[in-house]
Amino acid sequence: MITRSRPGHGRPDPGLDAITSERRQLINIAYRLLGSLSEAEDAVQEAYARWYAMSPQQQDAIQSPGAWLTTVVSRICLNMLNSARARRETYVGDWIPEPLPERTQRSTGRPGGTTVDPADRVTLDESVNLAFLVVLESMTPAERVAFILHDVFCHSFAEVAEIVGRTPGACRKLASSARRRIRASQPSVTPPATQRADIVRDFKQAWEAKDIDALIGLLDPDATAIADGGGLTTTFLHPIEGAEQIAHAWVEIARRRRGNMTLLDRTVNGQPGLVAEQDGAIVTVFAFDVVGDRIKHIWVICNPEKLRHWTTD
Repeated sequence: MITRSRPGHGRPDPGLDAITSERRQLINIAYRLLGSLSEAEDAVQEAYARWYAMSPQQQDAIQSPGAWLTTVVSRICLNMLNSARARRETYVGDWIPEPLPERTQRSTGRPGGTTVDPADRVTLDESVNLAFLVVLESMTPAERVAFILHDVFCHSFAEVAEIVGRTPGACRKLASSARRRIRASQPSVTPPATQRADIVRDFKQAWEAKDIDALIGLLDPDATAIADGGGLTTTFLHPIEGAEQIAHAWVEIARRRRGNMTLLDRTVNGQPGLVAEQDGAIVTVFAFDVVGDRIKHIWVICNPEKLRHWTTD
């Protein structure tokens, strides 16, 4: 139970730190559940609004505010996931999870903003790898919630059941189904981080040199490239499949690139990636999935609403 000062006492609330300290964990959970940092912020803000809307007596009756907030955030995210499935049916082109920059690259998204909160609250590990998040998008909302809360954040199936409104046994099956999807998508060979960085760097050099043969040599024969502009910027609407087709498309992109656009090496969701900078702003993020010694997937995010947390600093 948390003790807090009552109105008029003029003393700091000793429970405030305990409540606000949960924000990091809540953002971590919400981002993995939603694949969007912007939506994760909204979900967490809504949970805090519900907490502060309660009377002090109601708050005091909650033995674990952190557990209460986690339950509320997860339920909000579950509702958002259910509604998102309908919204994405009308989304222009493919929907790709919102990319995360590394900590030193993060911005508030506001003019002149350089504060790293809340983006710095997302811990970068394999569960925010863009390839991993893309697989999560193929799951049902209930599967995704059960898997993330149990397998990533170690909540019991009894706790998960309370959130998704199903029995612990049903939640166990949901997580098991999600696990099978993850295993089926995992590559047999994952190269070391330094090798992945070298391959992406070589791709950038070949792209800038408009070297089709070099690009083809760096791409898996069955590679795919998917773009997300959300109808707000010009990009290709349908996936490009095959190494040769991607290589030719990327050379054409290089030919059309504006003179004031620069390609920069950046970390995207903890993995080597590239960004396109124009007039001091990041306008496109390129994320890569490297399998063996070839690039298997390229994700191109140029929807400006998904780049609010990126900065060139």
